Amino acid sequence: MKYSHKLSDAVHVLSYIEIEKDGDLSSKGIAGSIESNPSLIRRLMSALSKAGLIITQSGTVAPELARPAEDISLLDIYNAIDDDHNLLHIDEKTNINCPVGRNIQQTLDGAYEKVQTAAEHSMQEISLQSLIDDILVREADRSR
Repeated sequence: MKYSHKLSDAVHVLSYIEIEKDGDLSSKGIAGSIESNPSLIRRLMSALSKAGLIITQSGTVAPELARPAEDISLLDIYNAIDDDHNLLHIDEKTNINCPVGRNIQQTLDGAYEKVQTAAEHSMQEISLQSLIDDILVREADRSR
């Protein structure tokens, strides 16, 4: 199973932009924090910009949040970067000659929909600001 880090990386980008306002906000600088490559950061920032979460200007290296961090939810970020908004996926290749294979997809549809709805509700409750605050508290604790 392949796992996507896009949500984690997008939260990282947004947090970095807010916390490191006076730092290196170039795609190379942000990529150094994520240990990724600048082209991935540019793609993420483009998606975040299209979703109205960040403001960027051509020719300048000064991205900023488009609205206060407390007004950006984890769900907003998830919706901005993920084309497939389903957390769980059903295997579509099953044996229709088997009673389980013939019915598993419809059986899981309802269960997965409940999980999706609950996850989206929880993600709506988590603000970018709360994540930034946690980062800053953890960093302060490390410095003691």
